Amino acid sequence: MHRFLVVVLALVCIFPHPCAAAQNEPSLEEMIGSMIMVGFRGLEAPQSVIDAVAAGRLGGVILFDRSPKKSGLYNIESPSQVKKLVSSLQKASPRTLLVAVDQEGGKVRRLKSERGFQPLPSAEQMGRMSPDNVRSLGFRAGREMAELGINVDLAPVVDLRRSAKSPGLGDAGRLFGADAAQVTPRALAFAEGLYRAGVLPALKHFPGLGSAGKDSHHELPDVTQTWSREELAPYAEAFRRGWPGMVLVAHVYHRGLDANLPSSLSPAVVDQLLRRGLGWQGVVVSDDLQMGAVAGSSLEERVRLAVLAGNDILLFGNNLSYDPLLHDKVFQALASLVREGRVSPERLKASWRRIEAMKRGLAQSRG
Repeated sequence: MHRFLVVVLALVCIFPHPCAAAQNEPSLEEMIGSMIMVGFRGLEAPQSVIDAVAAGRLGGVILFDRSPKKSGLYNIESPSQVKKLVSSLQKASPRTLLVAVDQEGGKVRRLKSERGFQPLPSAEQMGRMSPDNVRSLGFRAGREMAELGINVDLAPVVDLRRSAKSPGLGDAGRLFGADAAQVTPRALAFAEGLYRAGVLPALKHFPGLGSAGKDSHHELPDVTQTWSREELAPYAEAFRRGWPGMVLVAHVYHRGLDANLPSSLSPAVVDQLLRRGLGWQGVVVSDDLQMGAVAGSSLEERVRLAVLAGNDILLFGNNLSYDPLLHDKVFQALASLVREGRVSPERLKASWRRIEAMKRGLAQSRG
C-alpha cells in the first residue's frame, strides 16, 4: 500500500502542470522527458517539438541530414541553418537540451563538406594515424559542432573488426581496427578531442558489434559464437580514465549473456555486465529503438524493456520510419508505465541524476 501511494502522489505532478517539488527537485514529467531523445523532420523544428521541449517532455533531439528512404534534406542544410535550428530548441528548453548527431567521419557524417561543413576522415583512416593526430581531428570536429550548438556526438565506434563481412560497420569504414591495442587509444583520443571542444562523446556499440555478420538496422545479429571479451577492453580502459560521456548499447544477441533479449533491452547486459561488471555508473543510451533488430515488438514494450534494462536515454531516430507525434507517444508510453506501477519514480530519478551530472561535468569542463 505504501508503494502504491508513493506512485499515485508522484503522478499528480504529471498532468496538467509540473509540480514544484522541494529543493528544486524535478517533476515526474521532467524526469520522463529527460529520458527521451527523438528525431524530427524539417529544417526548422515543428511547433509540436518546440512545445514538448518547452514543457520538459523532451530532453534530447537527434539531427539527420537525410532519410534513407528519401533524397530530400531532413534537418541539415548549412551551418547557418543548423545553428538557427539548434538555437530555437535551446531557447525553448527550461534546461540544457541534448542535441545529438552521428559525426563519426567518412560515410557516417551528418555534417557533410558539400553542405559547408569541415571534412572528417573515416575511423578506418584514423586507425592508421597517431593518437595525437586523431585527437586533433576530434577537437576540430567537436569545435565545429559546439559552435553550431550541438553538444552530443554519438561517436566513437569502439567495435573491433572480427568479421570479414561487416555490413553497415567495417564495410562502411566505421571501425578503427581489428584489435583493442589499435582501436582503444585512437577512439579515446577522438573522444577526448570532442570533449575538450565541448561535445559529449558516446562509446558504441556495447558490448560489441565487430563480429556481427548482419546489420542491426535491418535484423538482429547473433554473435553468440563469435563475440569475445576482448571487445570489452576499450570500455574498461575508458572507464579507468574517468569516461565523461555516454555508452550506447547495441541491438545484438548473445545467448551466453541473455538467452531471451537483445543487449539493448537486457538487464543482464546493461545492469549486470556494464554497470556492475565494468563499474559504469554514468549515462547509458539505447541504440535507435526503431531499428529492424527490435522493431518487431510494440512501442510500449520497447520502452518498458529499455527502461527496465537500465537505459537512461531512449533513442528514437524517427528517420527509418517517421511519425510527427512520436515524441509524445514515447512520453505517454513511459508515463503509463509509471502510472501502472511498472516503473517506479525512483527508477526515473536515477536516470535524471546521471543525465544532469553528465551535463554539469561538460559545463564545468568548459569553464
